[in-house]
Amino acid sequence: MELRNRSCEVRPIGARCDTLAPQAREKEDDMARRTIVTARQERLGAELRKLRERAGVSARDAATAVGRDQAWLSHIEAGNAAVGAERTRLLAARYGVEDAALVDALAERAAERSRGWWEKYRGRMRSQALDLAELEWHASALQSVQIVNVPGLLQTEDYVRSLFAYVADELESDDVDVDTVTAFRLQRRAVLERDNPPAISTIMHEAALRMRVSDRKVARDQLHFLLAASDRSEVTIRVVPFEAEGFAGMGYSMLYAADRVATLDTVQVDHLHGGVFFHAEEQLTKYRNRWNKVERAALGPRETRDLIHRIAREL
Repeated sequence: MELRNRSCEVRPIGARCDTLAPQAREKEDDMARRTIVTARQERLGAELRKLRERAGVSARDAATAVGRDQAWLSHIEAGNAAVGAERTRLLAARYGVEDAALVDALAERAAERSRGWWEKYRGRMRSQALDLAELEWHASALQSVQIVNVPGLLQTEDYVRSLFAYVADELESDDVDVDTVTAFRLQRRAVLERDNPPAISTIMHEAALRMRVSDRKVARDQLHFLLAASDRSEVTIRVVPFEAEGFAGMGYSMLYAADRVATLDTVQVDHLHGGVFFHAEEQLTKYRNRWNKVERAALGPRETRDLIHRIAREL
């Protein structure tokens, strides 16, 4: 059912509600309601709501400006309805947004219709895992801090399988098996093979290099994989050594996903029951500072390679 604002029909040609062709409106309406809402879609709605509230525009006035009603805008801001690129630009104009890069980024996100590789795991993996894969895929840069594990994008198959086998009883309770979660984690590496892959910077503690999630062979192969990965121009690996003084960040694991527009950056933090996403400006600032603090304690890339080589020889 179309949610057309009837007042649009009596407006003069050129008014806001007439800036979209009827075919475009119909196409948007056909795709308006979502049965599945991703974190990326929720973020778009949240950003549009933030811009509206910052501009002091009521939901009714904003909806009327684009020829819709307040109920429609409520669905948009909740992320469970499609808005389309053109209406996104119209809303941004109504809110007086002058940041062209931000408007372009929001419009591009609103226009997305393709389904990523992670969608084939829908119903087989937790939604938070799918949201993480989508976050990584669209990021311009990824910064991760891990203390006792190698970062997910840089894990070998045997390493992944050993990690999940350890918690297999927990996975079974969620109807997810080790083969599925292993295949999913390995496919997340596809982000490294896309056109213009994101810059990946990771800092791990020496404990992660020495932690044996399985046997010596798995540990050695994982270290060699890290060395090979560090040869890639887009991958930077650094390690906080045991002898680093003044480092007390043992609970600092995080993933900072940078967008090409800083306003749309996102932080993901793992918890026992899944990942949590943060994107409020004060939260982003907190995690940027956290990254800088950990980075000051880490070895440089060359010294890190030397340390990984030394640990591998000891195995």
